[in-house]
Formats: sequence, C-alpha cells, structure tokens
Amino acid sequence: MLVSRRQIPNIITVIRFLLVVPVGFCLYSERYVEALALFFIAGLSDGIDGFLARRYNWRTRFGAVADPLADKLLLVTAFLLLALTNQVPLWLMIMVFARDLVIVTGGLVYHYLVGPYEMSPTWLGKLTTFLQITYVLMVMLNLAGVTLPVTALVWGPWLVALAIVASGVHYVGLWSYKFFSNRSGRRLDS
Repeated sequence: MLVSRRQIPNIITVIRFLLVVPVGFCLYSERYVEALALFFIAGLSDGIDGFLARRYNWRTRFGAVADPLADKLLLVTAFLLLALTNQVPLWLMIMVFARDLVIVTGGLVYHYLVGPYEMSPTWLGKLTTFLQITYVLMVMLNLAGVTLPVTALVWGPWLVALAIVASGVHYVGLWSYKFFSNRSGRRLDS
C-alpha cells in the first residue's frame, strides 16, 4: 500500500516521536554528542514537516495535534533527564512541567465546559519554548565539550523561569477571559 504524499509530514512527525526514546537514553547514559545529534535531527525534522505541510497544503488534524505534542515530549524528556542527572536545576524542570500541565488542563476544562477551541501559541508562548530549547541546547553543547560563556549557563535557567511565569500568567489570563466570555454568551443564548 502506497502512502499518500499528503501524509509525509505526519510520517516525519511520527519519526520525531520515535526519536524521543534514543534522545532520552543518550542523555541518561551521558552520551551527550549522540543526544545532541539526535536532538538536532528532531529539530530539523520539525522544520521539514512544517515546511511541507504549509508549502503543499498537506495539513491534517493529526499533524496539527501530533506535531506540537512531539516537540513538547522531546523537550520535556530532555529537561527531565537533564534534571535527573543534575545537569539542569530540578526546580526549573518542575516549572516546565507545571506550565505545560496548566496549559493542557486549562484546554481540557475549556473543551468540556465551553466547547471546541483552536489553541494556537501566543508570541510569549513561542518565546518561552524558544528559550527552553535554547537553554537545553546550551546545556547539551556544554556537556558535549563545547565551551560556552559561563554567564549563559548561569543566567539561562533564570531567563527561562521568567519566561515560563510570564507565559503561564498570560495563558491563564487569556483563556480565563475566553472561558468567561463564552460561558456568559452561552447563558444569554439559552
């Protein structure tokens, strides 16, 4: 059975899901060069599947859900294993988890109490994700033997934490406003 060209971005996304395990294994076993290479491949695949989906209009509902989920799983796995091996602060890993948990929980509450929604990341959410990825890459580069400025590694967690708090508050405020606006609108229509 041949696969439709339209499914190529989805296949690439599934491959990125599969890369989570070897990235995690390499981080846990302190094989940082291999982990960095796999992380880079995963990042490159994210760019390729996104380009193909947009350029050829090969967007699917599966891709819309699975693509950011694969990215988040890879990033959270990296934070978890780097924290478990004492390479990033445990408190930062907890903040990363907590923010994502708040966002997902808020989305589920909205879905079940109000209805379907289209959740798209805000500029602050994108900035936070960018800073998280940058910090993980800096830590991995440092562990792989690339000398980085000490200030970047010292201040990196604090910058990421500040972005997490700002974007978390922003998402809660934004979705609370949408929730109460739509809930009150539904009551008026009933």
